[in-house]
Amino acid sequence: MPSIYGLKPKFQNVLRPVTNGLAHAGVTANQVTLAAMLLSLLTGAAIFHFRSQRALLLLPVVLFLRMALNAIDGMLAREHNQKTALGAILNELGDVFSDFALYLPLAVIPGFDPALVVLIVLLVVLSEMTGVIGVQIGASRRYDGPMGKSDRAFVFGALGLFLGLNLPILPVVRYVLWLVLALLLVTIVNRARGALAELRGRASQ
Repeated sequence: MPSIYGLKPKFQNVLRPVTNGLAHAGVTANQVTLAAMLLSLLTGAAIFHFRSQRALLLLPVVLFLRMALNAIDGMLAREHNQKTALGAILNELGDVFSDFALYLPLAVIPGFDPALVVLIVLLVVLSEMTGVIGVQIGASRRYDGPMGKSDRAFVFGALGLFLGLNLPILPVVRYVLWLVLALLLVTIVNRARGALAELRGRASQ
């Protein structure tokens, strides 16, 4: 199913000169991963502390930076011989930790249903676990949509921008959250089915 994740190769091409510069400067993929986690934690803490719609203007900026850092750490690992077992662990845990840190504080922001926010965060964790399980059963790491990491960043970044600018979208926030919740359920199913279909395809060859 279509996902913004499909744009990743073009995004990586734009960031490749920066990545090469960081590699020459001695920056490691794991350092970039940790930086993304720290950035997410500090941003989530700021949103929780200020508890205002204005603070949500941080979301689109930080989510874009986080996407860039995630792309950079992957290229450093693959293209500059920095792949490690620790890096693989940090990469998977870092994504879940960052989503948790950025999205859970929205539960205290006026206009966001706390129960829906918590459910979304739980399904985010389950969707990423489902993607990783593909590797455990012998398939590839699954990134199927329609509500993968990049898609979530787009939706919550847009909400943060519109609410931070005091645009009158509060009445639709609840419906957007329900849509995200439903699409996360579809994503979990798609990732599980995709992994199983991949295994069946290999067995039939």
